[in-house]
Amino acid sequence: MIYTAIVFLPLLGALIAGLFGRLIGERPSELITTAFLLIAAVLSWVAFVEVGFGHETTRVPLFRWVTSGELDTAWALRIDTLTAVMLVVVTTVSSLVHLYSIGYMHEDDSRPRFFAYLSLFTFAMLMLVTSDNLLQMFFGWEGVGLASYLLIGFWYKKPSANAAAIKAFVVNRVGDFGFALGIFGLFFVFNTINLDALFAAAPSAVGKTMSFVGYDIDIMTLLCLLLFMGAMGKSAQFLLHTWLPDAMEGPTPVSALIHAATMVTAGVFMVARLSPLFELAPTALAVVTFIGAITAFFAATVGLVQNDIKRVIAYSTCSQLGYMFVACGVGAYGVAIFHLFTHAFFKALLFLGAGSVIHAMHHEQDMRNMGGLAPKIRITWIMMLIGTLALTGVGIPHLVGFAGFHSKDGIIEAAFAAHTVHNYAFWLLVIAAFMTSFYSWRLIFLTFHGPTRADHHTFDHAHESPPVMLVPLGVLAVGAVLAGVVFAPYFIGHHYKEFWGAALFESPENHVMHAMHEVPEWVRWAPFTAMLSGLGLAYYYYIVSPGLPARTAAAFRPLYLFFLNKWYIDELYDALFVRPAFAIGRFLWKGIDGAIVDGTIDGVAKAVGWGTTKIVKLQTGYVFHYAFAMLIGVALVITYFMMKGGI
Repeated sequence: MIYTAIVFLPLLGALIAGLFGRLIGERPSELITTAFLLIAAVLSWVAFVEVGFGHETTRVPLFRWVTSGELDTAWALRIDTLTAVMLVVVTTVSSLVHLYSIGYMHEDDSRPRFFAYLSLFTFAMLMLVTSDNLLQMFFGWEGVGLASYLLIGFWYKKPSANAAAIKAFVVNRVGDFGFALGIFGLFFVFNTINLDALFAAAPSAVGKTMSFVGYDIDIMTLLCLLLFMGAMGKSAQFLLHTWLPDAMEGPTPVSALIHAATMVTAGVFMVARLSPLFELAPTALAVVTFIGAITAFFAATVGLVQNDIKRVIAYSTCSQLGYMFVACGVGAYGVAIFHLFTHAFFKALLFLGAGSVIHAMHHEQDMRNMGGLAPKIRITWIMMLIGTLALTGVGIPHLVGFAGFHSKDGIIEAAFAAHTVHNYAFWLLVIAAFMTSFYSWRLIFLTFHGPTRADHHTFDHAHESPPVMLVPLGVLAVGAVLAGVVFAPYFIGHHYKEFWGAALFESPENHVMHAMHEVPEWVRWAPFTAMLSGLGLAYYYYIVSPGLPARTAAAFRPLYLFFLNKWYIDELYDALFVRPAFAIGRFLWKGIDGAIVDGTIDGVAKAVGWGTTKIVKLQTGYVFHYAFAMLIGVALVITYFMMKGGI
């Protein structure tokens, strides 16, 4: 009963606000949806305490769903430790986002619709994380895609918001196509898409091949790569990441929900949930590791030069997701989920804190037009400072640190312990940690410190956010401080096995969770050194010598433009896909449809019209004309038979 309530309370709130919002009013819609999410969050923590420490997987059947031939799937809730962790993440962050939105969106006339979309988003994610079969997972997968489209384009009168929503929807369809193919392939090979049956049957396919586009390919490698393609789109990995920064066009609470708890975490969850499959495909795991490492590095380089406060945090999310996939790729699934767990708190804190800054600055988002805000919005400054300390991984090895210190450093240690080729994943993550520290402190210094660069009217009227916006920040700040030190022993420490139980699978050859605790001492201090170096460099650039960034950009202008234009990947896609698609569309429209199809139809119509016009003129209405025509006809008939010799 408790799990059913957790999943369906958000749906009930979405239906009430969406269908009856205009009838009951804006405030009741806000309060009902928020109350339902708060109840779901409390119940999720209860479930987390009950389910943790390796309890056996529990199935809560709801009803039969799809039965077609050999496909037989029921709608059931799969409850284990992994599910419980995700329930806590999703409902906690979503409930706080709902509460925050009451203050942030108070001037918007479409609040019932907004809160309905938020609750629908949460329900879709809950369906995804509680799925007991791949069809149910795909339902939630597409549900979060739909909800993200609705929320990113919430301000539909804004062209850039519409474009961003369409871009997110289209790019995700690319990844989802691969995910769907993976599901089809699993059913084709194993004749089931129910998780327990798949996990039991998967070892039988090890070493076997199947024909794919003319090549014999290892079955498990192919299927896992197709599944990971879906994860790349949903979790914004390199090459399918382009939708994520543009998603900032939606309201700030939407950004917090997408980046911290729902859509982008779906791919990481999916790989962890399907660990019994991925563990049988080492080549696929190597690809996951490589893509994750390059994503962490790529997004960090772009974050260095962004000026929009929300875009800096967005690229930070992209980079941190790369860390999570590296952990999955090296087999440290518990570390990946631990970072997903801690990241939810400090990333939601940073996004909602950025929303508080934007609220104070009358919707200004460019950090170049800020500065000196710490005394004006001191609580927001403290909250974002805590979020930055957590994101950059501030802490002392072997002692204590903020949330990100325990989880992110754990990933870096696992990457070293896995001994990838030349330790490329380890070094890319350490370099990304340095850049993360630099751009995170750059955001703090540009926004809150130094002389203000805002116009006097905006700066003079800057004010702290109302309590309804600050309370969620305070709760998230507690998580950003304590989530790492409190839960590290269970997620990745000495209680790891008993905590996770059978929720995560490790092959007998996978010893990375043990090896990561025995890495050399310099490996433990490498991310600390990178974090401290990034902080020091940012302080020198933006506090000690604020003219240095402009001189550096001028001295390294090609590299600066390369980072500023996001490695020109959008331009590359525009040249490879968008423009050819438009050219093909114009050809089919103008050349085929316009010239040939319409031309043929119009030509025939003109010919018929011309002929009809001429023939109609023969109809004069005079009897002697018709008699004359009849005589001509009789004469022609007689002449024909005479020529034939018939007369």
